[in-house]
Amino acid sequence: MRETFTKGMARNIYYGGAVFFFLVLIGLTVDTVKSLPQTDNRENLTEQVAAGKRLWEINNCIGCHTLLGEGAYFAPELGNVYTRFGESTEAIKAFIKYRPVDGIEGRRSMPQFNLSDEELEELAQFLKYVDGVTIARDWPPNIQG
Repeated sequence: MRETFTKGMARNIYYGGAVFFFLVLIGLTVDTVKSLPQTDNRENLTEQVAAGKRLWEINNCIGCHTLLGEGAYFAPELGNVYTRFGESTEAIKAFIKYRPVDGIEGRRSMPQFNLSDEELEELAQFLKYVDGVTIARDWPPNIQG
């Protein structure tokens, strides 16, 4: 091995290292894309579900509720509300529409949004769709949310 470190040697190390780490980056990116889970719920993504998602955002439901672990922890998790309500969109719609006006003693109260029947159906279909997302199969950790 030489005693001196030349400009050419430094340049080769620089370019060689850059190429090596670029290839590592490409390899890790390909591996990540291959290992991403595929959702089997895409065929259930309808315009009604998308409209329900828009209602969820417009009314800032995530300001109080969590959805698949994301959001505020003021009110219950809604990622499995369809299962909790006996797999009935009618029960979800009835709860939102006819919830107690003054709330339940000792519990927080949800505001009345005065949604139309069509909007209630869209929101219920969105919550049904979210309940079927298999990526978060272990969430929430209990049935109560």
